[in-house]
Amino acid sequence: MMLKVGLTGGIGSGKSFVARVFMALGIPVYDSDEQAKVLMTENQDLLYRVKELFGDKAYTDKQLNRKYISERVFVDKQLLSELNAIVHPAVNDDFKSWARKKKNEAPYLIKEAAILIESGAYKLMDHNILVVAEKKTRISRVVARDNTSEESVIERMNNQMSDKEKMKSADFIIYNDIDSMILRQIVDLHQSIKNKQFS
Repeated sequence: MMLKVGLTGGIGSGKSFVARVFMALGIPVYDSDEQAKVLMTENQDLLYRVKELFGDKAYTDKQLNRKYISERVFVDKQLLSELNAIVHPAVNDDFKSWARKKKNEAPYLIKEAAILIESGAYKLMDHNILVVAEKKTRISRVVARDNTSEESVIERMNNQMSDKEKMKSADFIIYNDIDSMILRQIVDLHQSIKNKQFS
């Protein structure tokens, strides 16, 4: 049976970069966040339920109005919880289908998700990786990437579960600070998982 490995990290941690390195090493990676957006557009049942929750403004020209939805859930945690309750079961089903198709391609596969731990999806994985970085490093990365203010980044970070909390559910930690040997950490972890050389 193929190992399923979860990959997560807070905003600006470099989770997506780590995922790309694993892909370069030949490991299939399922991007939960991107796939959720696809499903919210293509899955008719999901589309109907998202419209029911947010109204017709949730879609513009049959495309998901991500900006509108983000603005709504950012200030309403109950609404975010309701959205997650709709989307996560569909994503989990889609991941299972994807995993079945990929089972002979590699020694293990990765499910990348921003809220892997918060959603409880980490419990369905055999192992979980958390990518962490110092707060100031994360802030500078996001400011540069999104062309936004430090204040808005800090506000977004404050709305996420802390790394300290996430570490309780992680089997492996990758440190992605400026002076970290990030590639060496990923390659070593890849070899360990591939060869099941860990306790």
